[in-house]
Amino acid sequence: MQVVLLRVGIDTGSGGIHGPLFSDGSCTSRFRTASEVKESIRGHMETLAAGEGRKLVDYFPEARRVKVSDQSVHFDPEFETFTYGDPTRPKALLRQLSEGSLLVFYAGLKGWNFDCPAALYIIGCFEVARAGLAASFSKAELAGMFQNNFHVMHGGVFEDQKDRLVLVTGNANSRLLKKAAKISSVGTDRNGRPLHRLAPEMQEVFGGFAGNTSIQRSPPRWVAAEFTERAAQFISALR
Repeated sequence: MQVVLLRVGIDTGSGGIHGPLFSDGSCTSRFRTASEVKESIRGHMETLAAGEGRKLVDYFPEARRVKVSDQSVHFDPEFETFTYGDPTRPKALLRQLSEGSLLVFYAGLKGWNFDCPAALYIIGCFEVARAGLAASFSKAELAGMFQNNFHVMHGGVFEDQKDRLVLVTGNANSRLLKKAAKISSVGTDRNGRPLHRLAPEMQEVFGGFAGNTSIQRSPPRWVAAEFTERAAQFISALR
C-alpha cells in the first residue's frame, strides 16, 4: 500500500484566492481550481452553486467578480464517482498507485466570515481502485469509470491529453471530509519568508520527507514505507 499527499483546489497562484473554510470546519466540495484549457469550456462561476447555497463567484473579492465570472472551472478531483485526472509531468507517477493505496487530497483554505488564517487542510481521500495512463484503459472502462472526470468528459481535452493523462478512481471507501483537517504550520523559506510546512505533529504521522517539509507549492508527497500504516490509520479516522 502507498500513501500520497496531493495538493488540489484553488489557491492564490491558480485562481487568485484561498478556498473558503466555514466556521463548522467544513469546506465547499465544489470549489476547485479555475483553470484555462485549450478547448473553450465555460463552467460559469455565476451559475454554479457552492457551499451555503452561494455561487462560486461570491467567494471572490467584489472587485474581481466581473473578471472571474466567465472563467472556466475545472472540477478535479470529483467526489461523486471519485475520479482524478492530471496530464502534467509532476503527477505522472500517480499511475503507479496500487489497489488499496490512499491518495490524500489537501488544499489551501481560509476562514470565510470568521477569523481563521490561511492554512493547508486535508479535504478528502481516495482509496484507490484503479490507476494508470488513460491509454491503458479501454473505451468501455473510460466510459464506465471516468465518465464524470473533467479530462475525459470533454472530447477535445481528452484527445489532446490522452497520451500523458494519468487517471485515478477510488472505491466506495473514498470520501470528501465533512470537516477539513489542518496539516500545516507556518515556517520560513531559506530567505526568511513565510512558508507553509507540514506541521511537526503531522510529521509524526506522515514522516518528514527527508527534511523537505514544505507543502505549499509541492509535487505529490509519497509517504515513506515506515510511515504508511500510521498515515493510513490517521486518514481512516478522519470524517
